[in-house]
Amino acid sequence: MTEHMRTFPPARHAALDRLQKFVPHAGRTYAGRRNFDLGPGKHDGVSQLSPYLRARLISEDEVLRATLTQHSPQAAEKFIQEVIWRGYWKGWLEHRPGVWTGYTAGLQQLHNMVMTQSGLRARWEEACLGKTGIAPFDAWASELAETGYLHNHARMWFASIWIYTLELPWELGADFFMRHLLDGDPASNTLGWRWVAGLHTEGKTYRADPENIAKYTHNRFGQVSGLAPFAAPVDGMRNPERTPPRPANMLPDPSRAGRVGLILHGEDLMPAHILEKIAPIATLPLEISPYSPWQASPEVNAWRGAALASAVTEMPYELGEIAPVGYDAESIQSWAEAHNLDCIVTAFAPVGPTAQALAQSSALQIRRPYDDAVWPHATHGFFRLKKKIPEVLRHIDGRQLSLI
Repeated sequence: MTEHMRTFPPARHAALDRLQKFVPHAGRTYAGRRNFDLGPGKHDGVSQLSPYLRARLISEDEVLRATLTQHSPQAAEKFIQEVIWRGYWKGWLEHRPGVWTGYTAGLQQLHNMVMTQSGLRARWEEACLGKTGIAPFDAWASELAETGYLHNHARMWFASIWIYTLELPWELGADFFMRHLLDGDPASNTLGWRWVAGLHTEGKTYRADPENIAKYTHNRFGQVSGLAPFAAPVDGMRNPERTPPRPANMLPDPSRAGRVGLILHGEDLMPAHILEKIAPIATLPLEISPYSPWQASPEVNAWRGAALASAVTEMPYELGEIAPVGYDAESIQSWAEAHNLDCIVTAFAPVGPTAQALAQSSALQIRRPYDDAVWPHATHGFFRLKKKIPEVLRHIDGRQLSLI
């Protein structure tokens, strides 16, 4: 069993167990300890729920509701904000999908450059393998490869060193994360790297400071030297104008829908908002790898495949006949024809590879009420959404808890 599987067992029951153990600490304890990165196996200052939230083996509203059973919104303010940040990134990218398109196009160009420019390839390989000679950076590169996880503060430092000290393109760093993170997400990962680079909030960058690293790692790397003293915004694609996000579909009337099939995918492995209201005759597990010109980590692919399989096993709803795993739009079409389906439903897939695969099918994408409550406010900076958090929490309090 790999460290990925040991640390983050890919199953809903493991996510619920972790949530139950963390919730008592989601208030002042979290606020005081959340910025400290003490190394592999010592990340108990944070929830470590992100791989499960990424796959929605548990949902944001479940986590927030569980938190509010033991803490007031004021006491758990920091943790609540961190949970809602995930929705902010996704909603922001829904309003500007061209950022994802630009990232993937730029990454493909850089892939060609890495393959043809030996100097760039050597520097990129040293960074990916953790052989730069910068002790904290190399330790984080190794931890990421070995565990599929990094503390959020370490991700910011890592990205800053990648961009400003090693002077490597930010897209290559974002791709390195996407290939190795269990919680690698097209929205939060891409936009987080753009933020460090001064592209998300124009002109605002993040510099890895040796004193800050020493303070929040309990000086476990000793004196860190050689980091870039400045962090000027990089050249790159500016934020495009905001456009209306893709509309979601309405759930069909079960009495008129005919033979309904469900696509279960890694963007939402527990789509209770669909299965509470409709029972499919057949289900297709769909496995889409993170976009990259290179192969994703075998451990990440194995974890996601296991999470998909466990979701089918643990699902508290009828799924009908379970098909073999599909991997693309052609798989969807063949499955639909084999079952003579009149209608296909699936959870809404945010901007990214899964959305691209589903766009080539006739599947009705049904968005969660939580996303409908959060995404419309993710239009500018997080502050605008932050002001709406009380409204989001009232929405959560008003909904029946589906799965816990």
